Amino acid sequence: MTALRLSTSRLAQLAMAVGPGLVVMLADTEAGSVIAAAQSGAQWGYRLLLLQFLIIPLLYIVQELSIRLGLGTGKGYGELVRMRFGPALASLSTVTLVVSCFGALVTEMSGLAGAGQLFGIPAWQTIVFLIVAIFGMVWTGSYRSVERIAIFLGLFELAFLVVAWKSHPDTTEVIAQLTQMPLKDKNYLYLVAACLGTSIMPWTVFYQQSALIDKGLGLQHLNAARIETLIGAILCQCVTAAVLVGAAACIKLADPASGLGSVPQIADAFTTALGHTFGRIVFVIGMAGGALVATIVVCLTVAWGVGEATGRRHSLEQHPTEAPWFYAAFGIMLVAAGLLVCSGINLIRLSIATGVANALLLPIVLGFLYKLARSELSGSLRPSGVYAKAVALIFVLAAGTGLYCGIAGAWN
Repeated sequence: MTALRLSTSRLAQLAMAVGPGLVVMLADTEAGSVIAAAQSGAQWGYRLLLLQFLIIPLLYIVQELSIRLGLGTGKGYGELVRMRFGPALASLSTVTLVVSCFGALVTEMSGLAGAGQLFGIPAWQTIVFLIVAIFGMVWTGSYRSVERIAIFLGLFELAFLVVAWKSHPDTTEVIAQLTQMPLKDKNYLYLVAACLGTSIMPWTVFYQQSALIDKGLGLQHLNAARIETLIGAILCQCVTAAVLVGAAACIKLADPASGLGSVPQIADAFTTALGHTFGRIVFVIGMAGGALVATIVVCLTVAWGVGEATGRRHSLEQHPTEAPWFYAAFGIMLVAAGLLVCSGINLIRLSIATGVANALLLPIVLGFLYKLARSELSGSLRPSGVYAKAVALIFVLAAGTGLYCGIAGAWN
């Protein structure tokens, strides 16, 4: 009877903890990730596929530290930076976050506008509907309701697994290219940086830590949150890998010299193997799912980040009259990005450049995260011993790779 009660209690804790980690991982497979993976497959076949799986442990370690900080301190990332490093560095951290989030948000909304154009819907109509729908959802909902909607939308990303399966990749060719890494080619390095930067992003760290707090979770949910995040990290990278595999196989069947200059072109590339109608529907479902979740997450991240850095109220559980800065930051980001998208900016170049910019920011993001984990946590929560050294080494390698590939690739 006691064992049954313990089992029921653990299941209840897991059910309560599910949400923040899964949402942020589904958002991580956003339009920028899809575009970077599609370009990787189109230009380099399966030569960047291994990288997608090598990112899984790095992604989990980063987000797991944010879990420790959130549940161990009860404070958001921005608030901890302000308390530990002072208002000047907190402002720098917030500016970095806003810039990263704005680039990501423009990418998501451009992807959604491009998806609408596949079916003859003008970009401005898609953007207006998106702004009204998302802001209305946040204005009238609580964190839990927003979280449920985000998970529902994000699960549509699984459509990309269908893309990979239906594209029938040549397994012999996949295996042969896994270890082929043209590290002297600057175009290859640029995409390595883009893939890394569209997986490890400043806003994912901010979001998960703040979401855990806004949901009211405590240390009793630590292990459940870890399990959820690990599952989410594996799912996230499997979906990204599926996009790469599908693109590599489909572009080989189509015209590899044509390039991918827009969302409709990427969608059309998949129709070679999947059929025109089915290919477009599957692509739009997968792209829209990730982009919608990321749009919600990125806007919430900025609103939380600004509130934490300035010490103002910042919660979905508070009415707009109680937390005006929170809702104002959310709305301003959404409208500003929508206006830029309607200007006709090139989505593909922006997405890749945003990923590379995130890769260049890795030393700052990982450095702050590691320092906070070592200084603000105590007891078993504080990384120590061999594990702390291993995390430090992994972070140095990841940050160094991002810097080198980003600079060397951009120099081209």
